[in-house]
Amino acid sequence: MIAVRTAREAAATARRMRAEAITDVQTKSTDTDVVTAADKAVERQVVEALRVERPGDGVLGEEYGDTTATGAVRWILDPIDGTVNYLYGLPQYAVSLAAEVEGTVVAGVVHNAATGEEWTATLGGGAWRDGRRLGGSVRTTLDQALVGTGFGYDAARRAHQGAVLAGLITQVRDIRRFGAASLDLCMAAEGMLDAYYEKGLNPWDHAAGGLVATEAGLTVSGLDGAAASSEMLVAAPSALFAALHDALHELDAAGGP
Repeated sequence: MIAVRTAREAAATARRMRAEAITDVQTKSTDTDVVTAADKAVERQVVEALRVERPGDGVLGEEYGDTTATGAVRWILDPIDGTVNYLYGLPQYAVSLAAEVEGTVVAGVVHNAATGEEWTATLGGGAWRDGRRLGGSVRTTLDQALVGTGFGYDAARRAHQGAVLAGLITQVRDIRRFGAASLDLCMAAEGMLDAYYEKGLNPWDHAAGGLVATEAGLTVSGLDGAAASSEMLVAAPSALFAALHDALHELDAAGGP
């Protein structure tokens, strides 16, 4: 599978470059939104590898944007999801690579570059880790659910997200924040998290992980019937989705800046 091979090679580069890359750090949207030399190098490597394998395809990457294409496939890439974790040496950072055809993600791989853990999915083919098919959490009540989330870099958005979290935390077992959306979605697919939600995600944050979660049987969408987007993404098994959705709706989780 092209995506798996390419993601593994990219993850090896990220690991190899870490000591060098964390000395070359720049910022993007805010002073806390960082990008390293490795983010850029890994994205260039993946784009070049895909160009060799599938020269007509386009690539939407976090660092360099959308490349032109003549083919039907667009690849969606986050070269290092969890750059702050990467910077600090925390073992939650991943290469996330998905293939999209006519607006639908049909294949995806999320490879934790720090640990070698890998999740894969194909549309209609299920979600997998190490030869084991994933089926999500068996939890049935929100008050017993361990819920993952994340926060934006803008201070005003964080303030709103913090208020939402304060309202939700009394309704669930507990909250976890690992700092890499693709890994959060895969952990929900595996049942290590019971559910996950976040506002402000970009396509490269959730394309591959969202397919893994969907193929594991989770509902992945926005609020009030909307598709998952930068406004809101909620991923939960059917037994939990309605309760989590309603709680987030009441807390205006998709609102704010």
